[in-house]
Amino acid sequence: MNTVPGSHVDRLLTASLVVAPALSLVSAVLYALGGWESDPAGAVFHVLGALAFTLVVVRVATWASDGIAAVLLVVGSIGVAGNVAYGFDAIHVGLGDVSLVDQGGAAVLIKPLGLAFPLVLLLCAVALRRVAPRWVVALIGLGGLAFPIANIGNIPALGVVVWVLLAVGFGALAGPRSPSAQAGRTPARAVEESPR
Repeated sequence: MNTVPGSHVDRLLTASLVVAPALSLVSAVLYALGGWESDPAGAVFHVLGALAFTLVVVRVATWASDGIAAVLLVVGSIGVAGNVAYGFDAIHVGLGDVSLVDQGGAAVLIKPLGLAFPLVLLLCAVALRRVAPRWVVALIGLGGLAFPIANIGNIPALGVVVWVLLAVGFGALAGPRSPSAQAGRTPARAVEESPR
């Protein structure tokens, strides 16, 4: 995979830093306005944002050290699957059916998968701590900590705040001073020269 700055892959992965949180923010706003699991439109944006987050995980992994990148890819795939599952569950509930979260048997798989998503956000913050400004890492880390509180606690307004934090944090990484925009620099030099 070619992640050389300016390549098609690089631009796609960098664009995901804006697109995925923006879709998820739209979802959170629709949930807050229409009901946590009663707005099918919010659920559709939820699924699309969760799917786009796959590329965010890959983008951050390309900037991380080898060990963190490997962990992020594994936990990221689990967390994204959980986030997508919760989005489809919201579609299911929005159409008048019973939530999978309330079911037993195989349906209980949704819970541990879903709990992995905030862990993904925290791992992104850890992975970025040497290549991104501290305030960006702090926003993403805070979003990761607040995510389960908003979702498990069923606090839609906090869900909106979480996605605003994440949209600003990840979006800042897509700018001209992003790690991928530092063409020709090794990760160590990028860290040394990264604004704090």
